[in-house]
Parts: sequence; structure tokens; C-alpha cells
Amino acid sequence: MTVGETGRGMLELTRPVNVIAASVLTFIGAFVAGGVGEEPMAVVTAVAATGLAVGAGNAINDYFDREIDRINQPERAIPRGAVSPRGALVFSVVLFAGAVALALTLPARAIAIAAINLLALIAYTEIFKGLPGLGNTLVAYLVGSTFLFGAAAVGEIGPAVVLFVLAGTATLTREIIKDVEDIEGDREEGLNTLPIAIGERRALVVAAVLLVLAVVASPVPFLRGEFGIAYLLVVVPADAVMLAAAYESFEDPTVGQSRLKYGMFLASLAFIVGRAALDVSLTV
Repeated sequence: MTVGETGRGMLELTRPVNVIAASVLTFIGAFVAGGVGEEPMAVVTAVAATGLAVGAGNAINDYFDREIDRINQPERAIPRGAVSPRGALVFSVVLFAGAVALALTLPARAIAIAAINLLALIAYTEIFKGLPGLGNTLVAYLVGSTFLFGAAAVGEIGPAVVLFVLAGTATLTREIIKDVEDIEGDREEGLNTLPIAIGERRALVVAAVLLVLAVVASPVPFLRGEFGIAYLLVVVPADAVMLAAAYESFEDPTVGQSRLKYGMFLASLAFIVGRAALDVSLTV
């Protein structure tokens, strides 16, 4: 392998799209908390720390999953030989170190969230990933907590709590659908994921019920008067996309979980629109 191929392999290990997405979620958490203009350096630091931590988590996940990936994802960097297992492990440690160094400059609550999340990332790959529902729940927490981390970085965590709950529930739905998609390789590796434990269709039903609960809860910020009609106008289409994706997953889990991701991002956009509209109304 050439240096260029190895470099591309390491970049792939981080899942750049996921890194960017998580970083954006942290920014949204800070924005919803109203701290982007007041604490810009803290926001930048939190966003960068999130990106490094997610990249590290993805790299170490590929290290531990290298045998499963030979079946489920043979084109990934380690199975195809672009990066050695040892190289992936060292790379993840370097990224984790960078994330810790940045997080330590933030307020105490942000440091606490970062510490919990870093431990959770490692525990997921080593302990929880193959346990029915528990690994999915931990991933859902990690995704939702990016909003809390961004809010905590600017000192105001309250406004992001609802966003954390909604994002976590939607992510849990997507993780269950992904387990249905990966059931062949997981069974071969001896994992006991939710679809293996209770059956594929029952797992999809659980995922759909969870998503319906999230959709039902999504108008809460509007009903509580935290955001106005602008929020509702964006969150309703997001709900429709996510419900359609959950329905589609019964026929094609791959397509369903992919489209669910787009619905989740649209739902995040609803919080941005809601906060921006609130800021405009306060200045008028």
C-alpha cells in the first residue's frame, strides 16, 4: 500500500460524513442554547473536540469489528488492507488524545459530558455492541448527547434537553434497523443483537414504535411556547420523512435507515429555525 492509499484509508476510518454530522449537531446544541454569538471560541472548541472524538470512536470500532467487517463490509479500510489493525488502533488513540485536550478547556459540565462519552465510546465496542438493545441505546445516547455537549460548552444546557431526547429516540430506531440490515454478519460473529434475539420483524416493530413516540413528542417545544410556528413548519415534514423511512424499512432496511438519517437532520434544522425565529422576534 502507498502512503496515499494509507492516508485515504485512515480518513475512511473516521467516517468523515459522520464526523461532520456530529460536529454540526454540537454546533446546533450551542446555537439552540443561544451561545454562538456570546462564546464563539467555546463553540469552535466543542465542535472540534466532537469531530476528533467521533473520528476516534469510528476508528477504534473498525479495529474491534475487523473480523465482522470481512463479512459485512469487506471494502472498508482494514479488511481490504489499506490500514493495518495496529495502525488503526494508534490512529484512534491520537484522535482521542486531541479530543481530550480540547475538551479540558471547556466548562465543567462540558468536560463531564465529554468524559462520559469517551468512556462510552470505548465501552460500546468492547462490551455493549453485541447485547440486545443496550448497544443501540448507548449509540443513541452518544448521538443525542452531542447537543447537550454543545449547549454545555456555552454554559446553558436546558434548551437542548428536548433535542437530546428526540434525537436519541430517533437514533435508537435507526440503530435497530441497521442491526436488521447487518444480521448475517452479526450472527456469524456470534453477536446477540436485538433482531437476532427477538426476530427481524419484531425488532422493526420496536423501532417503529419508538419512532412514533419521538414524532408524537416533537411538537413539545412549540406547545411549551419555547419555539413558534416556524419550528412546527419544519418539524412536521421531518416527522413525515422519518415515519415513511420506518415503514420502508420493513421492505428494505438499508434504504429505510438511510432515509431516516435525512429525516433526523431535517428535524435538527427545525430547532435551528425555531431558535433563529425566536432571536428575530426578541430583537424586533
